[in-house]
Amino acid sequence: MNPNSRFSLADHLERLSKDGDPLEVLYATVDFEYFRCWLVEGMGYGDGSKGGRPPFDPVSMFKALILQAQHNLFDAKTRFMIRG
Repeated sequence: MNPNSRFSLADHLERLSKDGDPLEVLYATVDFEYFRCWLVEGMGYGDGSKGGRPPFDPVSMFKALILQAQHNLFDAKTRFMIRG
């Protein structure tokens, strides 16, 4: 995509920021890393010795759950939005 086009991603993100992007406000307000130790402890992740797929990052999942609750999304729609 041409970065100078009318529909460029940079222009879109700039307009969102100017209009008060709610995600930027959320990330500026909440320190999500503060919750990491509690999330890891609560999830009960193993040490990985049994193999298998690595778990999703607990902080990223926590963010997704907050956005899901804020925007009243059901699980299938949230999975669709995360996968892009």
